[in-house]
Amino acid sequence: MKKILIIDDDMDMCSLLARFLQRKGFETDVAYNGNKGIAKFQEQSFDLVLCDFRLGDKEGRAVLKEIKAMDPQAIVIIITGYSDIKMAVEVIKYGAYDYITKPLVPEEVLNLINNALQQPPLTGSRLAQLPMNPAPAKKAGSLNNKEFVTGESNSTKELYRQIELIAPTNYSVIIYGESGTGKEVIAKAIHEGSRRKDKPFVALDCGTISKELAGSELFGHMKGAFTGAQADKEGLFEIAYGGTLFLDEIANLSPDIQAALLRVIQERKFKRVGGTKEIEADVRVIVASNENLQDAYRKGKFREDLYHRFNEFSVNIPSLRDRREDIPLFASFFLQKACSELNKELDGFEDEVMQMFINYSWPGNLREFKNVVRRAALLTASGLINSNVLPWEMLTAPTTLPGDASSLQTVPRMAGNDTNLKSAASHAEYETIMNVLKQVRFNKTKAADILKIDRKTLYNKLRAYEEMQQQASQ
Repeated sequence: MKKILIIDDDMDMCSLLARFLQRKGFETDVAYNGNKGIAKFQEQSFDLVLCDFRLGDKEGRAVLKEIKAMDPQAIVIIITGYSDIKMAVEVIKYGAYDYITKPLVPEEVLNLINNALQQPPLTGSRLAQLPMNPAPAKKAGSLNNKEFVTGESNSTKELYRQIELIAPTNYSVIIYGESGTGKEVIAKAIHEGSRRKDKPFVALDCGTISKELAGSELFGHMKGAFTGAQADKEGLFEIAYGGTLFLDEIANLSPDIQAALLRVIQERKFKRVGGTKEIEADVRVIVASNENLQDAYRKGKFREDLYHRFNEFSVNIPSLRDRREDIPLFASFFLQKACSELNKELDGFEDEVMQMFINYSWPGNLREFKNVVRRAALLTASGLINSNVLPWEMLTAPTTLPGDASSLQTVPRMAGNDTNLKSAASHAEYETIMNVLKQVRFNKTKAADILKIDRKTLYNKLRAYEEMQQQASQ
């Protein structure tokens, strides 16, 4: 029988945890302050220690250091409140296995304990092989440096400081950012900086999947569960086992799928659609949204309890227009990648082009910037990239910076003859779409909803307008 030591100055909490764990087959002992806990650990043998971060006589961090000094292999889990997240992250550096936040959910505590106890102990030759001074973990900001560049602005440095802070933990994370800011890239950086980096990273755009198929995609299904289910199928929670599941545009999930997600996160178990067998869900969940989920639950669009489960830590990605000092660096990086893809050599950008990059509002953020550079590289044979190969929306954009209120009222006018009824109708439709996009800060999901069309139709119309503009300018 495994023996667990509970150290907490809250006597009621100690008693509740002890009774719960005893019912689950564990032997328990309790200590109501840090010094008594250290003394008990010195006198007896324990398989695992649960220690509160804030104790009456000393911090859980100090207790952890003394326990690890006595037994480097000791498994210690820290209990902390939401307000102590930044301090609690520090305990990982001192050797804590993990930590869990209040209010405690018994099944979550049990799952974390079981996972910790399943880790093979370091004994004999395995212990001897460990370096005395292990190399520091690779910084999240340097991850995947062949895929993206982090930038040097203060806002970018703060972003990656937060990633380095949260990546080594097992916390759920909400990533906020406008469309195209690189939310999936940030989720990958968090995954690569975690203990799960050798396990799968699986991503799903919840905005592109139908309500009917969402359950099957996430949880899998059994053969015959619904029309078209011709074979058993693994869901993303199974595919991502041991790793990270990234759910983009999480607010688009239907209420019933939100309820199912809540159960999975609480109990760490799920069933396939049409199945009866419970499957373990050892997955870290990172979600992203371009709208504030707190506002969404207040409006009844998102479950409040699910929001609080996800909101163990949040990261806000700055828009490209808010870090203009990074633009030359991104331009050079994207051009280098484009030249590699196209197998050509270009010398860079004319000064006029770089100034246009800096002045442009970049509604599509880094995704739009990358596409603009790739397009320009394709259309340039050699030498420097000039303004002739830039897309029409940049050439017709206001010359004032987006901070100027007047620029927010300006909509580029389409070329064409307004005496032509078809052209005039297209122009009016285009202006309506652009004005709505500006109102919602170019959130295409919100714009499509306001315009009463789906996102695919919106994309098709914008593409058609671009083609019309190009034809008119030739």
